[in-house]
Amino acid sequence: MHNKTFVAVAAGLGLLALPALTGCGSSDGNGSLDPGTVTLVSHDSWAVSKNVLRDFEKRSGYKVRVLKDGDAGQAVNKAVLTKDNPQGDVFFGVDNTLLSRALDNGLFQPYTAKGLGTVGAAYQLDKDRHRVTPVDYGDICVNYDKAYFSEHKLTPPRSFADLTEPRYKNLLVTENAATSSPGLGFLLGSAARYGDNGWQDYWKKLKANGVKVVDGWEQAYSQEFSGSSGGRKAGGDRPLVVSYASSPPAEVIYAKKRPATAPTGVVSGTCFRQTEFAGVLSNARNTKGAKAFVDFLVSREFQEDMPLNMYVYPVVRGAKVPAEFTEYGPAAEHPETMAPDRIAANRDQWVKSWTSLVLK
Repeated sequence: MHNKTFVAVAAGLGLLALPALTGCGSSDGNGSLDPGTVTLVSHDSWAVSKNVLRDFEKRSGYKVRVLKDGDAGQAVNKAVLTKDNPQGDVFFGVDNTLLSRALDNGLFQPYTAKGLGTVGAAYQLDKDRHRVTPVDYGDICVNYDKAYFSEHKLTPPRSFADLTEPRYKNLLVTENAATSSPGLGFLLGSAARYGDNGWQDYWKKLKANGVKVVDGWEQAYSQEFSGSSGGRKAGGDRPLVVSYASSPPAEVIYAKKRPATAPTGVVSGTCFRQTEFAGVLSNARNTKGAKAFVDFLVSREFQEDMPLNMYVYPVVRGAKVPAEFTEYGPAAEHPETMAPDRIAANRDQWVKSWTSLVLK
């Protein structure tokens, strides 16, 4: 989820943006009017290699039209509001933090994707009804600036608890949980770690220890964080930032001169697992095309193409990941997780309490 697509999806929840259209075909509400076109609705981070998409179009006979509808939260909210007359046929990009909102509002129709048997059971959060199909996962984690900690002869933190220690005072920057996807994920990770009541005491300690809160990921990572290429140019002075486990390999891959090692690392004890899903929209016009596209999303070809386009990990067992991921950004071995129904029951109140506690 890096480069322009990463910035777009991580920049925050609920921020308005004009939808962008790519691909070919035509649509006027209620999915694809052209039966030879399937319309995908997604967030701004959607990306796929041109040759991989062409392979799908050639095999299936469908042309793909893409409607990018802002960040993940906005895209889901708009899809819910337009569910009776949807903008497309298939939706990609609802994650486990917002899944219950989509399912409770009847956004998707059941469909068991071909190839679903190759998807890890841990990612199938709607396995009884198959309204959504898992496509990818990623981990929201605190990243650290290796050079800073080396120069200051300071051991990087290893856990949520470490971040409250005096030696890390004024070092962490995070995103607003009310306006940012990684910010919300970090809040949920702390709630998973410390429980319904304990997370508030944890954030009181973080606040007392000088945590800085900014609106979104782009500002936190590319301006405030001293370890990123953008942060170094901007004079960022925070060596700890809430980002993703896939951020270190991105720093290597996008460097003008590839470094021998990643300049940033991951605090593995702070990770929260996000899983993204796709589904056939309930009132899709081109249901057949939508189902074919969902099948494509869990195909080996797409799954292996996805990591270097969207900086997420494949959910299909045995799908290869780039060497840079294995070396610089392996997925967390023991991430915090939370059931969608628990997120649904508490998310809004937690965000409200967090805002009152941390920002006031």
